[in-house]
Amino acid sequence: MGWEGTEQRRFPRAHYGCVVRVRLKGSMEVFQTKTENIGCGGVCVMLPKELNVFSPVEVELDFELPGRKVSCDGKIVWAVHKAQIISSAKEEYDTGIEFSNLKQNDKDILEKVVSECLKKNAPSSAE
Repeated sequence: MGWEGTEQRRFPRAHYGCVVRVRLKGSMEVFQTKTENIGCGGVCVMLPKELNVFSPVEVELDFELPGRKVSCDGKIVWAVHKAQIISSAKEEYDTGIEFSNLKQNDKDILEKVVSECLKKNAPSSAE
């Protein structure tokens, strides 16, 4: 059973895959992965290592379009170990990161990307 925390969120989440880099503050270790989903207040990613809740991180999102890169601080708000289906599968942690210290330009980029994605994936009223 998956985590269904959408009703607890202040910001809607869009299923949008982009490259994200996460670095634990004070560490040289950088995790590069893809987003599971994204909202204007945070992002969900799969990481190969569990990071402690409330750990401060630096986040860089690359939407792979000119002028659409966001860098900000964040904190780990939850981490759930992904059950291994295959014994040789690598360890993964479904991890929620809340954004902080977003510049206005970065907020605008996030709002635009999330809004475009939600509109694109909205059910058609003609159905």
